[in-house]
Amino acid sequence: MKRFVMFLLLGFMVVGMTQRIYAQGEAAVPFLLLAPDSRAGGIGESGTGLADNSAAIFWNPAGIAFLTGSEVSITHSNWLPQFNLDLFYDYLTYRQYIDDIGGSLTASVTYMNYGEFVRTASNSPDPIGTFRSFDAAFTVGYATKVSTDWGLGFNFRVIHSKLSDQPTEEEQGKGVATTVSFDLAAMWRPQELNIPFIGDMGNRLSIGVNLSNLGPKIYYIDQAQADPIPTNFRLGFAVRVFEEEFNSLTYTLDFSKLLVDKGNASTDQGLFGGDTTRTGSTTERKDFYEAIFTAWGDQPFSEELRDIVTSMGLEYWYGKPEDFMFALRAGYFYEDPSFGNRKFITLGAGIRYDIYGFDFSYITTDVFKDGENHPLSDTLRFTLFIGWGGQPQQSHGFPRGI
Repeated sequence: MKRFVMFLLLGFMVVGMTQRIYAQGEAAVPFLLLAPDSRAGGIGESGTGLADNSAAIFWNPAGIAFLTGSEVSITHSNWLPQFNLDLFYDYLTYRQYIDDIGGSLTASVTYMNYGEFVRTASNSPDPIGTFRSFDAAFTVGYATKVSTDWGLGFNFRVIHSKLSDQPTEEEQGKGVATTVSFDLAAMWRPQELNIPFIGDMGNRLSIGVNLSNLGPKIYYIDQAQADPIPTNFRLGFAVRVFEEEFNSLTYTLDFSKLLVDKGNASTDQGLFGGDTTRTGSTTERKDFYEAIFTAWGDQPFSEELRDIVTSMGLEYWYGKPEDFMFALRAGYFYEDPSFGNRKFITLGAGIRYDIYGFDFSYITTDVFKDGENHPLSDTLRFTLFIGWGGQPQQSHGFPRGI
């Protein structure tokens, strides 16, 4: 089933063409793990603790509980530019605060285009047609404050994956699959908080937790070949380092871990060299409601710690919320060499004028040169948004620049 294997490899390229390639993959539909927006993309892909715009639907929907008014945004990125492929990523969001329900309704559309492919017969290289391939997800959610300092968020998502429109000669099914998932999130953003030896951190500290993509396995051919979707745990912090009348600086820090059953593993020589962990198929992989617990202890403790992805960033704003503002951003993303080896620096900037805004972010791996171009290098994201009807922002509180 050569064409289907090719699509699986393409899926791995979506999340960075890492040196650790899985035969079946730790999880299917990896596009659900891509950082979707330019703002978080500029601060090292860390947004779980900040989560103060409509992109919080991805990072931490509970952050939207602290927002009022409405907002719509769209993000576009040409993905893996090093390969000059017809890959692009779009992300559309909307949030609406409704006083009668005491919270906000949210919606987003995620679309990953893999381009057009040529279909050939199994016994001949001659083309017999073409088809297009894509992954997409539609998400709706609700966020509300349960107290002055606490917010909760919930998402429901429909996931559709179209890798191929026809089966091969050996298979009965198509390369098309649909499943569902949901997210649970919480945010603590205290208005009053005194920490010994540090001082008053009220309206300066935010801590968020997001458990995303909880849902059944997805399969393209039959249930015996089902793979888990990428259930992911995120813990994030945001700290307002300082804020004056025209200036503010915020530090963000995220930790994330994939909570899926890896199955039986064996070591082999990978497609790109080096040891490669291959997921075995002799044992059925656990469902998400088991894996969210067992994935914390299915390997030695030291390995579990190395399996956690770390990202951080700094965001500087100059200006006043009711007037023109601009932002500068920088961040760092780190993944252990034995668990993916993605590491890169991000840069970004943004402007706000009245109800309009624009952000962009850039990934560079030049400082980690190892003799070859990294596929994520030179990736750009662009985001446009309009936000209206919200309450005036306080000068010393989250959010800033929305």
